[in-house]
Amino acid sequence: MKRGLLLILSAFLSSAASAAPCTGRIANPVTDVCWSCMFPVTVGVTVPLSPKGSAPDVKTDANPICACGSSIDLEAGLNFSFWEPVRTVEVVRHSGCCPPLGGVDLGRFGMRTPDHGRGGRDASGRPRGTAFWQVHWYQTPWLFVMEVLFDARCLEEAPWDLAYLSELDPLWDDTIASFLLSPDAALFTAGAAFGACAVDCIAATAGTASNSLYWCSGCQGSVFPLSGWVANQVSPVQAWELLAHRFALKLAREGILWSAHGKRGQCGPYVQPLLAKDVWRVELMHPARSTDAAKGGCCRPLGHTTALAGSGKTYPMGGEDGAVLLWRKRDCCLAKKPAGAAAAAARTFSVAILREAERMREARLR
Repeated sequence: MKRGLLLILSAFLSSAASAAPCTGRIANPVTDVCWSCMFPVTVGVTVPLSPKGSAPDVKTDANPICACGSSIDLEAGLNFSFWEPVRTVEVVRHSGCCPPLGGVDLGRFGMRTPDHGRGGRDASGRPRGTAFWQVHWYQTPWLFVMEVLFDARCLEEAPWDLAYLSELDPLWDDTIASFLLSPDAALFTAGAAFGACAVDCIAATAGTASNSLYWCSGCQGSVFPLSGWVANQVSPVQAWELLAHRFALKLAREGILWSAHGKRGQCGPYVQPLLAKDVWRVELMHPARSTDAAKGGCCRPLGHTTALAGSGKTYPMGGEDGAVLLWRKRDCCLAKKPAGAAAAAARTFSVAILREAERMREARLR
């Protein structure tokens, strides 16, 4: 009898575990986004329009006086620099689970999509810290969606969208196949290359990460391979930020994620396969919000240590999946053609005259 009850109980527990309920909440950009992360806002190169912000800023090669276009379409103006929230990276253990959508489960898509797994033990009997995660890539240009800035040309004009699912990417769960996007990973398999990541960790924690050590993700570890497998996972927050960096580099090499800083970015975004690290910031959005600078910081440079900022952010049953908001440095040529400005003013004046005439006509009819 006892054996039968144990069998029934074990079957119930295994079925409950396989169900893997997906929980979460819908992100509110007003309260869940740390808006001080967009600071500092500057005109030219050094003229501030806002407070400095808590995260370190980075100087680019943008020209203080800029021009875009050519011939009769030439527009001249001043450089406008700020930090823009552009993408949300959702890192989950179970395929199809979307916590930022309120815990919606998209299902298994009818194809092989491995769930989160952990390695067993190594030859010496010690447990491995290996884990596998799925990643969902969201377009979240909150400044454009909420119409925060007056000039939309300086923002990424894209709608909110679930743009990429790693479950549909055959390279994401295959470390060897991911070598197609990162053949240079073979250059950084020696111990000296991993030792250099300690230097990058110090640089990212003290200021910003080193772009020359592009195979490192600061204190999070090696950015290669570009797959969902994480070796020597220290904490969930560390793994989430590492995979956010990996996925950003992966999409940059696929030509999907573009950069928008420096002289090349003043007139529009451009492809940068070797992603610069110092022009990106990360902010934890789920399961806990990072909106208070006094409690570990709102946003941090890419590769910054998560020892303090990641403590107390995860919890069992609902707090084991994460979402990271990526902030991108933006340099924009805030320009306007004189003729275009005069035409816009004339149109505004004409509309005002027509409205006043319509009001007077309605007053006479009364």
